[in-house]
Amino acid sequence: MIITKTPLRISFFGGGSDLPEYFGRHGGAVLGTSIDKYVYLSVTRFPSKLFDYNIRVAYRKVECVGSLEQIEHSPVREALRLCGIERDIEISVAADLPSFSGLGSSSSFSVGLLKALHGHLGRHIGAAELTSLAIHLERDILREAVGYQDQVFAAYGGFNYVEFSGTHGVHVERVATSRERLEELDRSLMMFFTGVTRRAGSVERDKIANMAAIEDNLARMRRMVDEGLAILTSNRPLSEFGELLHRTWQEKRCLSNAVSNPVIDGMYATAMENGAIGGKLLGAGGGGFMVLFVPPERRQRVREALLGFHEVEFSINAPGSAVIHS
Repeated sequence: MIITKTPLRISFFGGGSDLPEYFGRHGGAVLGTSIDKYVYLSVTRFPSKLFDYNIRVAYRKVECVGSLEQIEHSPVREALRLCGIERDIEISVAADLPSFSGLGSSSSFSVGLLKALHGHLGRHIGAAELTSLAIHLERDILREAVGYQDQVFAAYGGFNYVEFSGTHGVHVERVATSRERLEELDRSLMMFFTGVTRRAGSVERDKIANMAAIEDNLARMRRMVDEGLAILTSNRPLSEFGELLHRTWQEKRCLSNAVSNPVIDGMYATAMENGAIGGKLLGAGGGGFMVLFVPPERRQRVREALLGFHEVEFSINAPGSAVIHS
């Protein structure tokens, strides 16, 4: 049995500029981190001669099928096809947090599955190749309207500055700051679930269709990546990072009418009124998780103000996708 453990992620700045429809012409970058919440994939040889089916896939439902083409779960089906596996396999998935919630879970699933399938075949696959293969699976094969950052954070892990250029150019650089600085940031972040899950593709397709109108917004959001990096790697007050999060959220809300709604706006306003310095909705928008920058001494006040929303405690700078059992 091969088991992989693949992190989810938080994107702070630059989201949207990782869409090839944008960075192919203007270049893009993001600043973000993997977190200690994971997707787990297990892959096992399946003795199909003893059963009346050849492949078993267990997620929120269980599929027992006779052929690759019969698998309903398209990422599983196409990942198996991509790896040249047609039968005699069992795949199971578990996760710490729900899918479609703005934490890059779909790409973490793809990365973890491809890592597990390569391990099943006795092949080692590094972070760069794994990132490229997951992007190929999602963008080229499944035709999903996704950017490139989620696959990077799932495969590499860590707190990264990531640049995108040309057609497929991805450059990953660890943020060069002290452990104490990252720990201070860790203590200043809170995350709450809006109660709504949604598929990012519809929001991202709306942005792509409206790309010409939002290019100025994306350019400003791209510049905030460098500003955020400068804050982290200097002695400037870390509260400036929170203020920058507020600015990027204002820009993000302008990218599509589907990014926010009255419930999300009210949630954010309540947090700000009770001590948050800034924050943003994670992922494409429309629901999922909201991250907030809150000085440690104000955390309890914000927690009590958002009592109707589920808080998830987490830590940043988690390791990338790895085989944890073989």
